Amino acid sequence: MLAKSMKLDLRGTVFLTVLAAAAILVPILALAVPSGSALHIPLYVVALLGKYLCYALLAVALDLVWGYCGILSLGHGAFFALGGYAMGMYLMRQIGTRGVYANPILPDFMVFLNWKELPFTWYGFNWFPYAALMVLLVPGLLAFCFGWFAFRSRVTGVYLSIITQAMTYALLLSFFRNDMGFGGNNGLTDFKDILGFNVQADATRVTLFVLTAIALAIGYLIARYMTTSKFGKVLIAVRDAESRTRFLGYRVENYKLVAFTVSAMMAGVAGALYVPQVGIINPSEFAPSNSIEAVIWVAVGGRGTLVGAALGAVLVNFGKTFFTGALPEYWLFALGALFVLVTLFLPKGIVGTLSQWASRRRAPVSKPADIPAVAE
Repeated sequence: MLAKSMKLDLRGTVFLTVLAAAAILVPILALAVPSGSALHIPLYVVALLGKYLCYALLAVALDLVWGYCGILSLGHGAFFALGGYAMGMYLMRQIGTRGVYANPILPDFMVFLNWKELPFTWYGFNWFPYAALMVLLVPGLLAFCFGWFAFRSRVTGVYLSIITQAMTYALLLSFFRNDMGFGGNNGLTDFKDILGFNVQADATRVTLFVLTAIALAIGYLIARYMTTSKFGKVLIAVRDAESRTRFLGYRVENYKLVAFTVSAMMAGVAGALYVPQVGIINPSEFAPSNSIEAVIWVAVGGRGTLVGAALGAVLVNFGKTFFTGALPEYWLFALGALFVLVTLFLPKGIVGTLSQWASRRRAPVSKPADIPAVAE
């Protein structure tokens, strides 16, 4: 059953092949090819590509619940940011005496704010296995608690979307406060090492890119297994006819809760990989607009396709990088217009529309049956 569920279609095979090729070629072109060559990839481009892959993993996580379960979450940016903060706290504890104030325990912002001791929430973050556990546990526990109450109260549709956005905004306001112990408005930055390796070193940046590509592949495989198994069939039934699925005896809230929790944990991993490559994490990552942007990525690429969600994230963020440099004052208008145009003319997204066209071309054309002549 596992092998049958994990069998890849052409779309998935191409996606994983491209990821594998990128994980092999990008390091070679960045480190082995001379900088004067046309094939050389600068290190800042490697970091930018790694950021795109982090967003792609977030989009796959969102597509798991929106595309296959019908849960339009406008709060996945919160899970992404929580995973990022967990990694950022580990990186801050690695600075030690190399900080501005040379305090071996307290980060610089705590010394500046005259904190006398490390808050209990920071205990254990000097140990990488603990930080990695928190990357999964904190977003997963928040999603589990939130989903437990929301799904059992049968909150659905736009009401659920509004509540998820309210949750994100509440976290935004909380993390902005200096007394929370997370750096306030400035957040966490000035990272030095990760697992003893210099974060700014060329080899470290390339390694982080490769790890992000591997995490995206694993996240895709997990999501694909969940959506193609019997569990996934029930998720699709919940999306299409929740009341009927409940009437057939399925505990709908349990299926939604598992999918929502797994999706949040995947988003947390994406945030954790994002932070060392970008070099900062601050409360702006909790902004509701970030979660709405993630929805746009999935819609553009193709809701309910997984691969399309990842493709949409990469394409939209590439366009954002280009247009914010060329036409910075018009980027938000272009993003809004893109979402409107896709909704009107490509309701299934890029990948969904291409799959629909391919299915129509492969479908046999039925010929009209011969009508016997009527004798006069």
